Amino acid sequence: MNEDLYYVILSAVVGLGVTFLSMPVLLRFCRMRGFYDLPGGRKVHHDAVPRLGGVLFMPAMLVSLAVVLWVSAKGLQGVLTLKVSSVLMAVGAFLIYIIGTVDDLIGMKAKHKFMVQLVAALLMPFCWLHINNFYGLFGLYELPMWFSYPFTVFVILLIVNSINLIDGIDGLASGLCFCILTAYVILYLQIDCTLVYAVGAAGLSGTLVAFFCFNMWGKAEKGTKTFMGDSGSLFLGYALAYLSIKYAMDNPAALPDRNNALMVSYTLMIVPTFDVIRVALCRLYRGKPVFEADKSHIHHMVMAAGFSMHQAWAVILGLFFFFCVMNGVLARCGVADTWIVVIDVAVFCLFHWGLHRRISKKSL
Repeated sequence: MNEDLYYVILSAVVGLGVTFLSMPVLLRFCRMRGFYDLPGGRKVHHDAVPRLGGVLFMPAMLVSLAVVLWVSAKGLQGVLTLKVSSVLMAVGAFLIYIIGTVDDLIGMKAKHKFMVQLVAALLMPFCWLHINNFYGLFGLYELPMWFSYPFTVFVILLIVNSINLIDGIDGLASGLCFCILTAYVILYLQIDCTLVYAVGAAGLSGTLVAFFCFNMWGKAEKGTKTFMGDSGSLFLGYALAYLSIKYAMDNPAALPDRNNALMVSYTLMIVPTFDVIRVALCRLYRGKPVFEADKSHIHHMVMAAGFSMHQAWAVILGLFFFFCVMNGVLARCGVADTWIVVIDVAVFCLFHWGLHRRISKKSL
């Protein structure tokens, strides 16, 4: 365990170092080429800011993983073997990364991005990585293939786009994803033969720490501020979808029996995914297109309620930790998973009801 922890820390440090050293070069490139995210529309920033910060996420994670493999005499216990499924998963991640980068550079139609996302999402269940057990949630246990496969694809697309859409204010997507990745580092460290997932998550969390500093405290006028763009948010979403489904999957041959597996992954992804579902349902109720852009996401709502950008960041991160603690306490008290989900939905609705009340009073 001590040696495993050393590899995890090394991966995080390398990811952080690579990003810190590479970011100034990337920012100079953005200034030379004019790759800026301009203010206006739904955006809350008021200055032109380089939008390619997330381009470094995948390379930094791969470098950190390569360094750990190089210094590890065990080669991470031989878990990294070249299989067709591993290659296909890498292809899926690369597709997501490429469409995000292309969108940041020259723009890309939403339907074209969605088609590529769908292809990347289909690769996971094709590689035998799918949600195959509800562990008693809604009275369901082992899931049939005809339901498991399309449901898994839906979950992947939901997570990928939820991270993309919650990236609306400084530090929110990176801070939230850092917390989720750190949780998965701890979870995978506790399971035999899953060190590679902990190391990969640690490398990605390290690069997020470096990005967070530039994004949260960088100054646009000094050229030290950046946004992650779609290249970063889409890749983060795909990585989190992979880690979540891998952990939630009922696969005794690879992972020990964990009755709380699905609830853990579900709890970590509540805030971004619930927000996307809420926005989609509200748009349908109002007769508006589901993919129509507006200012109805959680960060827009919190700021409309009178909070500053940094206060909104704290409120949403606080909501994330509240769900984690509440669900953990409810599970330890023996509350059934179905009732935990019902309580989560009620709390989320109550939170937004409070925001609406505050917004209404503020507008009077």
